[in-house]
Amino acid sequence: MKPLLLSLIFLLLGANAHSQDFFNATPQSFGDSNPSFLPVEQAYQSDLQWNKDNLLLGWQITEGYYLYRERFELSASVDGKPVAVNSRFEPGKVKQDPYFGETEVYYHNTSIAISDIPSQPFTLSITSQGCADAGLCYPPQTQHYRIDSISQLIEQTTAPKKTSPLPATADVPTLWLILIFAALGGAILNLMPCVFPVLGLKVLSFANARSGSPASHGVAYSAGVVLSFVAVAGVLIALQQAGQAIGWGFQLQTPWFVALLASLFFVLSLNLLGVFEIGGSWMSVGDDLSRQSGYSGSFFTGVLATVVASPCTAPFMGTAVGFAASQTPAISLLVFAFIGIGMALPVLLLTLFPAGLRRLPKPGQWMITLRQLLAFPLLATAVWLSWVVGRQTGANGMALILSAWLLIGFGLWLYKQGPAAKILAMVSYIAALSLILIGLNKPIENNAIVSGFDSSQIQRLRESGQNVFLDVTADWCITCAANEALVLHTDTIRAAFILHNVHYVTADWTRYDPAITQLLADYQRNGIPLYIYFPADLAASPIVLPQVLSKSMLLSLLEEST
Repeated sequence: MKPLLLSLIFLLLGANAHSQDFFNATPQSFGDSNPSFLPVEQAYQSDLQWNKDNLLLGWQITEGYYLYRERFELSASVDGKPVAVNSRFEPGKVKQDPYFGETEVYYHNTSIAISDIPSQPFTLSITSQGCADAGLCYPPQTQHYRIDSISQLIEQTTAPKKTSPLPATADVPTLWLILIFAALGGAILNLMPCVFPVLGLKVLSFANARSGSPASHGVAYSAGVVLSFVAVAGVLIALQQAGQAIGWGFQLQTPWFVALLASLFFVLSLNLLGVFEIGGSWMSVGDDLSRQSGYSGSFFTGVLATVVASPCTAPFMGTAVGFAASQTPAISLLVFAFIGIGMALPVLLLTLFPAGLRRLPKPGQWMITLRQLLAFPLLATAVWLSWVVGRQTGANGMALILSAWLLIGFGLWLYKQGPAAKILAMVSYIAALSLILIGLNKPIENNAIVSGFDSSQIQRLRESGQNVFLDVTADWCITCAANEALVLHTDTIRAAFILHNVHYVTADWTRYDPAITQLLADYQRNGIPLYIYFPADLAASPIVLPQVLSKSMLLSLLEEST
């Protein structure tokens, strides 16, 4: 039971971090205590009026909804015969849409100017289609107006069809696409540096299991992963129903949670190095993985993998998690289950088709050496996370983590000194936990990182004739760090920015910043990275780039837009 308790503690701490940091700010659209979708006529309200001799069709679009520019269709007819009218649309916002790819959309409001109006009475038909940011689309809606140009009378001849948005269970193709994205994102989580070493050891244990087949251990491991993701979803849904807005990865803006995660990696690395062995006790979920033969070891390795991977995000996951955030509980649980399935699938396939496992060498000293070697990526992750806390809270925050590690190490030493010393060991563990939970809940220090982001800076730069590239990033975002190291901070891209008069602006979200949170809401994102290119031409639409960048992508964008 102790491994289960340890795993559940970290799962609950991760969920609790959502409510204590990010979500004490202004609630966003995902924070509705009873998520639902508006009827189409409430989500998109239109008004057709005369503007001198022309018509002006205005749209008021509810927050969290948008209309597609390319899905508008206008037609006119006189006595049933088509006639031509001209229409002029406002520029929209370029969006990476999960249904239509990169397309132009309208948020908040827009208008369509209609000219070359027929002199005789005619019927005007207007078809539009929109979606909610949560991921579901309304079917196309058509409105019909009877218009008399001479008397300038407008009569709506057929009321808009009152159709409720498609529920997730009805839009089967969309749901399957989201589930595929969820599974792909879950599979990519296996490559995270904090997950891969644990999985490497567990695969070795599958090959040399003393009881049961590799396939049965693979099923037990997969069950641990999937059930853990469902448990996370259950906690998030419960908080959502209680009125909290829920997103993915925001717990890493909470210094004490990052410190707890760093401490977990520190302890696991010590265990893999052989500093202590407590088989079957608190650390049996993460220790001696190469020799754990029972199904419980495989199951709790899946739990551990979920715990260490839950703060991470990956390509394809953003759409899936955003979709799940405002669905019914059943659909949300299904999406998170598919993230777990995707994460468990590579290991499960390896055990179901064990030809690769049979090629591994027989057990021996090499397994102990590999076990110790794989401790260092975990230790590196612990160091990285402690640096993140230092960036969030200053040098004193990093010192608190190191002091907690000292107490943990002292407690591990005391535990071996006899029954009486075990009580002192528990006191040392409690002191380390208190140091993190109490010490890192203090206000941010003056020398800690703050973003200072001001969205009006972008407008001023554009008015001065400069193009702007906005990078919304954070120190704890692995995808952000990879994009910066491989693309954004390279000499090639720096030179291209200078050549094309692009001002590079960074919005650092390492700690919660309401200005950046509002920016993400404006661009319908609930996580990072977010990259936006703003042309100097104020009439041109901003371009939202994918989460994974490449040099060729940026160079093509700059060539085409300047």
